[in-house]
This record gives sequence, structure tokens and C-alpha cells, in this order.
Amino acid sequence: MDWEPVQKPAEIAESRLLEAILSGHFPINANLPGERELAEQIGVTRPTLREALQRLARDGWLDIQHGKATRVRDYWHEGGLGVLAVLAQTAVGLSPDFVTHLLELRVLLAPAYACQALEAASQEVAALLEGYASLNDTPRAFAQADWDLHIFLTQRAENPIFRFLFNGFQGISLPVGEKYFAFPECRRHSRGYYAELLGCARNGAVFDAESLTRRIMEESLALWQKLQK
Repeated sequence: MDWEPVQKPAEIAESRLLEAILSGHFPINANLPGERELAEQIGVTRPTLREALQRLARDGWLDIQHGKATRVRDYWHEGGLGVLAVLAQTAVGLSPDFVTHLLELRVLLAPAYACQALEAASQEVAALLEGYASLNDTPRAFAQADWDLHIFLTQRAENPIFRFLFNGFQGISLPVGEKYFAFPECRRHSRGYYAELLGCARNGAVFDAESLTRRIMEESLALWQKLQK
């Protein structure tokens, strides 16, 4: 039997506060009510509320300072990867603009970590890509395969910051990827990239892989923007 995990009171309070923030009930830069009032509104004890507030402050949603009211941060500018993961599970995270922002990030980062990965482990990259020719032509299959490739490349890259960043994206990769790969044009474009990158990996063509990845990431962004018009 599959058991539903039971939410702890602090998790329930955290979820309710996030819902209030994202719905605009507590807008950006607004001050939250005092602890007593807020705990009564949510239906939890004050210690439970404090735990939830600390979690949200840690992830970049709230600013807590002793002697001052708790403020909702401008999470678009002050938030961390925890904010990103939550936004990706909402209508905001599945919006065309949000997908565009993530594709823009890949344009900047993917050429570098693809180059470093092939320099360090070209045969391992080739071994992974050899199975990509037979990918099922579904958004889910492509979203999973694309995530597997990019996280693998960051893991083989020399710069550990790539890994830290992409580990934070794990919760958002599939829903955003499925939205992108819902278009057959996007699946065809990426299938061509996987085949070309496989050739670079087999030949140890590190700099070709870098320029290829830069071109493909730029084309992916342009393709997505075209399909949204």
C-alpha cells in the first residue's frame, strides 16, 4: 500500500503562508501580522509558526529582523533556489516567460559545462548519448533525457558551481521540460543536438562541443519564443 506522507504542523503553516504570499494576500514588501494574530489566522501554535517563518526566511521569502515586523521579501530579486523550486510548481513557473528565463540561463552556462565535461570525460558522455537515438517521442521522455544529460555534464565539469546550481533545479526540470518539449519542433531540434554532441564526444572535439552547444541553446531560445507568438 502507498501511504500518503503526513504533513507536520510547521509544513502546513509554511504551505498556507506561501499560498498567501503567492496569491497576493501578503504582497511583496508587506509586513506580516504579529505572531499571535498570524498563528490564529493559520490555526497553529506560535512555536509552530516560528518554525515555519524561519524556513521561509531561509529560502528567501521573508525578512526577519529582531524588533521589526516580518517583511515579505521581493523574492524575484532577493530569493534563492528554494524560491525557484516553489515558483516552478505554480502557474508562474509554467508561464512562457519563466521557461524563457531558464533557456536564457542555459545559453550562458551550457557551453562552458559541456566543454569541461567533454574535456574530462568524453567517452562517458558518449556512452550516455548513445541511447538517445531511440528516445520515445513524448514530452515526458525528452524532458527526463534532457535533464539527465545536463545534470551529467555539470557533474563531469571541473567547476563545482555548475553542479550546485543544477542540483537546485531538480524539482523544476520535468514540469518546465515537458512544457518546452510539448512542441514536436523542440523535440526534433534537441534530437539533432544529441546526435551532434555524440559525434563531438566520440571524437573528443571539446571546442566543437562548446560552439555546438552555444548555437543550439541560442536556437532553442529563439524557437521557444517563436512558438509563443
